[in-house]
Amino acid sequence: MFEKILIANRGEIACRVIKSARKMGIKTVAIYSDADKQALHVQMADEAVHIGPPPANQSYIVIDKVMEAIRATGAQAVHPGYGFLSENSKFAEALATEGVAFVGPPVGAIEKMGDKITSKKIAKEAGVSTVPGHMGLIEDADEAVKISQEIGYPVMLKASAGGGGKGMRIAWNDEEAREGFQSSKNEAANSFGDDRIFIEKFVTQPRHIEIHCFATPMAMALPGRARVLDPASSAESCRRARALSWMRPP
Repeated sequence: MFEKILIANRGEIACRVIKSARKMGIKTVAIYSDADKQALHVQMADEAVHIGPPPANQSYIVIDKVMEAIRATGAQAVHPGYGFLSENSKFAEALATEGVAFVGPPVGAIEKMGDKITSKKIAKEAGVSTVPGHMGLIEDADEAVKISQEIGYPVMLKASAGGGGKGMRIAWNDEEAREGFQSSKNEAANSFGDDRIFIEKFVTQPRHIEIHCFATPMAMALPGRARVLDPASSAESCRRARALSWMRPP
């Protein structure tokens, strides 16, 4: 059991982690930018470390600053929450180098699944159905428009890194594709430090089916809770999860 963990996030998710840690008798460390000095998660934590100005790309996603906070407080583990550095394999590697536990998947899984371009390629290889689209890197707005035309409008422009709905734009025509590419690229860079964008067909009437998979160090993957239970989707989720290596390095 860890004696102290650092929550590399803010707001509601940080508060929930702090509450759970408190019930388990684990001390917590919060990090905060200038904008979050008086935030609830800062007040709730046992310790709090200032990491920079309001923009996330100058505070919450700067790995060196988070690592400094870990060293200064002696935190033994890090809970990343969601967004920010939660799907950043370089951050997970930095923690491993320092001997700090990462409350999340091993580095290899993050590298493959935290990057949407890579994860969709893995899904396809595993026989899992995916939304049609272009999985290569897109150099500029002109290429984005050309690809969008080939896919057929409407399309969705998405950041390859991160999550939480950031770096996503719907385009119904060439002008929106051009504008969406640049705005998605900028938002992704500011939110995740990674401005890579890909394009896929926009599904106008989607169903959100989310399957939670549990994996063990023996590379087993079993379906857990589902927001919309669908046997076929559960099977596909398992195939996708089993395409990864869940063994942690010694």
